[in-house]
Amino acid sequence: MTVLDQADNDLSDRVDGLVHKLLAKRGITQPIGREDNLSEAGLSSLDIVNLMLAVEAEFDLKIPDRDMVPANFRSMVRIDALVDRLRAQAP
Repeated sequence: MTVLDQADNDLSDRVDGLVHKLLAKRGITQPIGREDNLSEAGLSSLDIVNLMLAVEAEFDLKIPDRDMVPANFRSMVRIDALVDRLRAQAP
């Protein structure tokens, strides 16, 4: 495994942890795939907002207003892509 692979796995694991913590708070216990729609899995719009805030805190970044859209938080894969992009843009 390369360093980049390890970084990708770490990012994915951290995003998975955030999502599963929110799902558990809502009492949702069914397995959720990385590409599954989180709203369809049971997260409300308020849960998605809380997820946005949790991602900012977990990864110590600011999500620009233009990126605070439901499409970027539709699935764990989409969240990974957003965090990767924002990290690449960071000074």
